[in-house]
Order: sequence, then C-alpha cells, then structure tokens
Amino acid sequence: MNSKLSLLQAFNNAADQFSDVTAILDNEKKYTFSELKVASDKLAVGLIEKGVIKGDRIALYCINSAEFAIAYMGIIKAGAAVVPINLLQKPTEIAYVMENSEVSGLIYHDAFEANVEVTISQLQNPLFTLCISAEREKSTYWDEAFNNNGIPPELDVDVDNDLVAILYTSGTTGHPKGAMLTHLNLVTNTASVFVAMNWVAKKDVVALVLPMFHAFAATVGMLTPLTHGCCFVPISKFEPDNLLNIIEKTKSTVFLGVPSMYNVLLNTKDNKASRFDSIRMCISGGASMPVDVLNRFEKKFNTPIYEGDGPTECSPVTCVNPIGGTRKVGTVGLPIPNVEMKIVDEQGNEMSLGEIGEIAVRGDSVMKGYWNLPVETAETFLGDWFLTGDLGNQDEDGYFSILDRKKDMVIVNGMNVYPRIIEEVLYQFEAVLEAAVIGEPDDLHGEIPVAYIVLKEGFEAESSDIRGWCRQYLGSYEVPRKVKFLDALPKNAAGKIVKRVLNKQGEVERGVK
Repeated sequence: MNSKLSLLQAFNNAADQFSDVTAILDNEKKYTFSELKVASDKLAVGLIEKGVIKGDRIALYCINSAEFAIAYMGIIKAGAAVVPINLLQKPTEIAYVMENSEVSGLIYHDAFEANVEVTISQLQNPLFTLCISAEREKSTYWDEAFNNNGIPPELDVDVDNDLVAILYTSGTTGHPKGAMLTHLNLVTNTASVFVAMNWVAKKDVVALVLPMFHAFAATVGMLTPLTHGCCFVPISKFEPDNLLNIIEKTKSTVFLGVPSMYNVLLNTKDNKASRFDSIRMCISGGASMPVDVLNRFEKKFNTPIYEGDGPTECSPVTCVNPIGGTRKVGTVGLPIPNVEMKIVDEQGNEMSLGEIGEIAVRGDSVMKGYWNLPVETAETFLGDWFLTGDLGNQDEDGYFSILDRKKDMVIVNGMNVYPRIIEEVLYQFEAVLEAAVIGEPDDLHGEIPVAYIVLKEGFEAESSDIRGWCRQYLGSYEVPRKVKFLDALPKNAAGKIVKRVLNKQGEVERGVK
C-alpha cells in the first residue's frame, strides 16, 4: 500500500471524523457523511457484483445531485475510474468518449434516457447500465445495486498511478482528449484548495450550480467539501431567481461561478440581492472575469469575488487571489500550495517579470497524461512542467495575469492583439451585455479582430458606436474591424463562452469549406 493518501482514504477519514455532519443538501434530501459513506460503499459492492474490476472505466451521465456524488465515490471504491459525460454533448460525441475510454458500464440519470438509447446503439462494445430515476420508486436498476452487505474489499491503491477520473477536454479541432487524473492529483488539489480558499469544516456550505462533470465543479465544489468536512448543495439548473432562493434557504456561504453567471445574476431585481447575504465569498474561474462585471457585482451583492484559474489537466486549480489577503482585480492571483508556476517563451526559457509568455505549471496535481495519446502528452510537457496554452505574465508580487489563450491571440500587421483587452473595453460600454472577440484572416493585415456583441435588453447600438468607443481606449490596430450583433453568445455547459463556435460561424459566412 502506498504511504500517500488515496482519495478513498481522504473521503473515508472525513466520513469518520464528521460522521453526523451534513455532507449534501439536495432539495429535501439530506445526507450526512456517514450516510454518504454507506451509500457509496453499497454501490461499490453492487458494481463489483456486476463484474467491475480494478482498472475499469465507468461513464457517469448525471445532473447535479446527491446521486452524482454517490455514483462517483462508489465507482472509485469499486476500483474503477469515473468518466464524466458532458451533459450538452450529442449522442455521437458521447459515444466517442465512451468508446475511446473503453468503459464497461454507464450510470445515468433518467432525464437522459433518450440520448442513452441512441448512444448505446452506436457502441461496438457491450456494457451494463444503471438508471437513476428522478422518481425514486421507479429507480429499480439503481436501487438493485444497493441490495448487498455494503462492505467493499479494501483496495491496494497505487496513489501515483491509479486513476480516479478521465476528464475529456473540449478540443478546438478533432476529438476531445481524456486527461487522466490520479488519486495523488486530486488529493493534492483538494487539500490545497481547502487551505488556499480558507474554508471552515462543519461551517462552510458550497452552492454548486456549475455542472459536476466539469473539473472546477467536481474538485472545488464536490471533492473538496467531501474530503474536508464541508457541505455542498447540488443545483441542477442555473436559473438566477431559483438559485438565489436556494442560497437563502440553505444559508450557503460559498458560491462558485464562471464570469457569464455573475453577469446574468446582475440582471436580477435589486430587491432580491439580500438573498445572497449568507455568501461570504465568491470564486470565479473557467474564463477571465471582466473587471467591470466584477465591480458591478460586488457593489450589488456586497460580496467579494476572488478570481482564480487552472486547466482540467491540473486537477484543475493552480492559483487564486488570496482569500482575506491582498486581492489584485484583473489577475488570477498566486499559486496555491503545492503548485509552481512560471512564464516561458517559445523555447521554454523562463521570462522576466512583466513579460508575456506561456504559463507553465508543475506539481503533484498535474495530470498523468492524456488517455492513449503519448505523443500529445509529450507535446504538452517541458520536462515536468505542463504547458497550459495560456498567455500571461507575472508581476513583482508574484501575481499571475492571463491575457488570453495562446490559440486566441490575434496578430494584426505583425503585432500581438489580445482579445481579452478588447473585451474589457467592450464590457464598459453601457449597452453591452456580453462580448467576445476573435481573429479573422485578412489579406492586407494578416488578421483582424472581430467583435461579437449581445446588447442589454432595451438598448440599441450600431457598429459605428462600438468602434467609436473602442477608439477612445485602444490602439488603432486593436479596434475591431467588424462588429456583429447576436441574440446570444454560444456557451458550453459550464457557461463559458465558446469561441471556436464563433470561429466556425465566421468560416461559414466567408464561404470556407
């Protein structure tokens, strides 16, 4: 047995220490740590009885719920790895993930029954399924898995190498890649998150509306509470008024969100802002937080937002602004414990403070690699440093800022243009609700910046208004050459704006095949 702690041991230790503490508040259902331990133990035995063996992969296709957490822990207690399914994917995409990871089983919520039928029809390999029903009395397959003594065998876990989860990252081209996260990765990251974010066992309650299949939600919103004696509230849909009601009812103290969620919450009626009063801190990640949105949110809800960052491949959290310490708005803060970060040039040389380069990360939370992709894995590592693909810099106090994804940078007449800088200016224009800037090929300039804009309800603006505003604050080469107005920007299940969809849309409009 490896002397380091496995995720199973971390959870079981918490369950023993905080046995009567509430671990999950899910609508009218409440699970204490001891109840969650018993439920996940029973599911583990049920899975083993279905033939699951150590090293298997099991797909999990489920809404935010207590059942998601029970299934997640049950799968790894059976010795298998969890392959969470993106709830917005189509059956063809789900079938690819399941075939690629060679899953032997699927646990799914009955809300996805139709998709599951289509997906399974596309698979080459047989697998077992367990259906979680929204109506508990109909959940025969799920409940049958719990009819056992609930004593799973003690696993001999190789903490450094045995997988807890394979998380598929959305690729810009081609198929997604499966990031392999080990026990060491996730135990390290959850422990670091707990310390860096100053959470308090038995007191903090996390409002979790970010989708639990996503790395940010799974690690920060579910696994950190479950391994450190805190509670989380799974919320299946992001509906602002309902979210505020749940926060008030459950007296949640921590809210996790992506920038677009904070922007939407700004549109709730002012008299509902008090329902947010129990929240002592908000954490933002997944994308850069527009400073204007942050300032307006904090003024309305009287709650600080601490911005952080981290890619899926790093379990995912790498940095966050110090909770209760010096916060630098517009930065993603300082590396969390057990994480090293630096800025490197194209050759991998460390760059000086203030210089813009690629962010590289090292530490025990960095993934084992991409599932069955040794070449792609090697390309993303420089020795033991993981190359994130994010362009940024580090200031004299050690704080990191992210300017953009490396692939999103626009080169105009040989000069680097960072879409985030343009977006920050656009968000300050009164009529703009949301904005995204991408690059478009241009014969004369190499590339030009193109702005996609969603206007606030009741406001009007022309392309000339937007460009005129930008000319006041940006260099001429940074001003969007084109402005396109949309009813909504494309987003993924976590609420993050998906620029590759805008790129594809632009290609279609230009007649690119």
